[in-house]
Amino acid sequence: MELDQLRALAAVVDFETFEAAAGELRLTPSAVSQRIKALERSVGSVLVRRLKPVRPTPAGERLLRSARQLLLLADEAVLALRFPDAAGEGANDGGAGHPSSAHPGAERLRVPIVANADSIATWLPPALQEIALGGRIALELLRDDEHATADLLRSGDAVAAVTADPAPVQGCSVRPLGTMLYRAKASPEFVDRWFPDGSTPEALAAAPVMQYDRKDSHQLGLLAHVAPTAVPPQHFIPDSVQYVESVRAGLGWGMVPDQQDPDHSLVTLNPDWTEPLRLYWQVWTLDSPGLAEVTAAVVRAARVLAA
Repeated sequence: MELDQLRALAAVVDFETFEAAAGELRLTPSAVSQRIKALERSVGSVLVRRLKPVRPTPAGERLLRSARQLLLLADEAVLALRFPDAAGEGANDGGAGHPSSAHPGAERLRVPIVANADSIATWLPPALQEIALGGRIALELLRDDEHATADLLRSGDAVAAVTADPAPVQGCSVRPLGTMLYRAKASPEFVDRWFPDGSTPEALAAAPVMQYDRKDSHQLGLLAHVAPTAVPPQHFIPDSVQYVESVRAGLGWGMVPDQQDPDHSLVTLNPDWTEPLRLYWQVWTLDSPGLAEVTAAVVRAARVLAA
């Protein structure tokens, strides 16, 4: 297997068509197809389904993760050879070094990471800023439910993840980041309208509830515990900031992390109705200065979760 062939495989899966992959690799679609065919001959398996969008076969999925690891290490080695003075600067200086400004037009190491929406909306942005300003990393931020982010590590679509899963994915290291505390909250006007006698099971059965998306288990998990027969109306707002704004506007009640209601302007329905979400950082166990730089920035930003 050749690196160019592995790069073509990753590109057609990432960009979903041979034409788009060819544009990214600055090749013709025919050349990309030839590299994929040569790779398939070398491994003895069909690796992609040639549909729109392109999808990897089971064999392609198994190869992709190793391919991405090899490509990351190869790209990092090339950058270190081209710009030896810049290599590793950002990993130890908290983002103070700017190798890209020292080398105008310098390539950056592509690092895809995945996190849950609430982390992206609250404590993670300082880490993203530090990584981007460090000058070595071209960051790709993916979003998924905290209980599903580890799946992108398994597939190779991400090299690191903010996850609720403490069990390390094979080939990854794991470290705790801290806890986000969710509380059942609503606007004062919503409480006056729907809970005049308190948040009783009967009231919870009628009061609209806010859901992020259909993977969101925070609210329904609480209802299953305190009002198991309740089937209230549900509003779905798949944006973390707009979700809290919708709770604030009185569309429904919802589980809101403390970081998104710092001034406590929302009413807590019951002080016992809390849900701690423990978060972990999982990252590929590769000897990579780029991954070390990303990890250091994320860990620094997560210190607020332990406060």
